[in-house]
Amino acid sequence: MTILQLMLEFFKTGLFSVGGGLATLPFLYEMSDRFPEWFSHADIADMIAVAESTPGPIGINMSTYAGFRTAGIPGGILASLALALPSVIIILIIARFLNRFRDSKLVEGAFYGLRPASIAMISAAGLNVAKVALVNMDALAGGAGLGEFFIWKALALAAVIFIAQRKLKWSPVIFIAISAVVGIVFKF
Repeated sequence: MTILQLMLEFFKTGLFSVGGGLATLPFLYEMSDRFPEWFSHADIADMIAVAESTPGPIGINMSTYAGFRTAGIPGGILASLALALPSVIIILIIARFLNRFRDSKLVEGAFYGLRPASIAMISAAGLNVAKVALVNMDALAGGAGLGEFFIWKALALAAVIFIAQRKLKWSPVIFIAISAVVGIVFKF
């Protein structure tokens, strides 16, 4: 039953996560809230690190990771297939009818509305990842001061990598490797 539920959840995620792999994040957070035995919000941050540092689309990598954590190898394979299946179906339908509706104002309007929605979903997911990776919510709830609220080493690393990535234009793989080494050395 878990595998069927897993497939259904990732099929829905694949159907509605317009905007690429990062757009799956809000769905993963919701999934984590409803099925905490599958994975936690902290696990999602780990999934992002794994998915960003491995070849392939982030959404597929994340579904494989989550499926494997939940139901082993069959779960990883079926979650990935379930995530990709809606896209395959939709692309086949669109390819069949695209020439007929290419100049449609309704299609143009739908895409106009989907772009900002995708940005909003990705931004919301990015803020959730930042909350897990850069702040200590337990410290704030426990009455600690603002100084203990931030995970300063992680915040500094994020700022340095952000600035370096913008200025140096190196491959993301280099920044991921540097971040992994820094994390090992400083044991974030």
